[in-house]
Amino acid sequence: MTGIPKGRRVGRAAVNAFRDLLEQHDHIVQEIDGQNDFGEDLYVTFSEDNMVTGDVVKIQVKGGISWRRANGYAVPVGRHEATWSNGNVPVLCVVYDPGTRGLYWANATDQLRRARLSGKPLSRIGISPNAKLDDQSLDGFVAAARLFVARYRGMEAVRTHLGEMSGIEFDPSDDVQHFINEYGETLIFWQRWGESEATLLHSDLDWDPHPIAPDSLRFSGGPTESFANVPTVGDVVLNMPEAMWLAACFAATHWAREAEYGPENEGDQATHAADEHAYIEADLLEGYVMEQIVDRLEVEPDLMAHSVEALRTTPHLDARLLDELGVLESDLDVVNEAKSLSRTNVDRASPESLRLTVLYLIDRIVVGAPALPVEEQVGIRWRVPEADTPPSDRAPDT
Repeated sequence: MTGIPKGRRVGRAAVNAFRDLLEQHDHIVQEIDGQNDFGEDLYVTFSEDNMVTGDVVKIQVKGGISWRRANGYAVPVGRHEATWSNGNVPVLCVVYDPGTRGLYWANATDQLRRARLSGKPLSRIGISPNAKLDDQSLDGFVAAARLFVARYRGMEAVRTHLGEMSGIEFDPSDDVQHFINEYGETLIFWQRWGESEATLLHSDLDWDPHPIAPDSLRFSGGPTESFANVPTVGDVVLNMPEAMWLAACFAATHWAREAEYGPENEGDQATHAADEHAYIEADLLEGYVMEQIVDRLEVEPDLMAHSVEALRTTPHLDARLLDELGVLESDLDVVNEAKSLSRTNVDRASPESLRLTVLYLIDRIVVGAPALPVEEQVGIRWRVPEADTPPSDRAPDT
């Protein structure tokens, strides 16, 4: 008699749970024949207002407790790295936990592409326990998946490619232009709504952001006598075609610099008065934020536990944040290091554990006017506001 694999039942339960959820909301799920399974189990075509869209993703479904990790779940990449990261159709990983009967998901294509750009290839796709897939979160899942598909369609694919090259997540309202010089180097002009300066990103300058403004573009009178007749923008030396291109970019985006706020926040000028794009040295910002973190951890021993609890109950987290949490939380060493961070070991902590610490403790960092002192320029929005910390967790007054 032919034996039935032990994992078949939970595997079918995983596929059925995901299929039932999607089909209850009128999305189309097509199962891939087992003999043709090369790392994907399902095709999903999304619908909108009872109409089929052109947005399609592939799904790798896993079921069972063996996929659990330190804080979440993980799916091994194995031999699928190339097809999951380079294919024309994005691949999402979904895990079904029979213990909770819950579905959890991550964007495998996005995680692999970002890891490749960082020079740290992934061996597994991490899935955060916050990335739960159910009736309440399904709309957010569908929106995130469709938005990711759209990033690689038509002209938007160019913007996405530029963002992947430079390591920048451009907002849909940003004006982004690019130029390739005679040496094959790529220059990116990045203008955000309501900001008096744009940003120049240059492949030959390691993509370091350089704030530029129309009055900083000069066609002569360079920084030194030897560069007197060479075009410059700020402290960046240009050639004539690059300078002409930048002049055209400034001319085409003058309206964006004169706008008081972006179209996505009409009527909300405060949002654009202080945001993460203000120019502050990265190491200064990181040092200040970590100092605030260790200060709070020192006087509030249970802050980390309360913050993780607050994170777990936060609905509708951004899909890219969920992916980053998934990658970090799938590594037990990173989780343990983050949860034991203190003033005595912060200098020895890995970059991954420091990043996870920030994600656990901080909801958002708001950067204000560059002219202000750092303590006034940087605003930290904690997951557990200082006033909300339970009295028993606070250090006694001295």
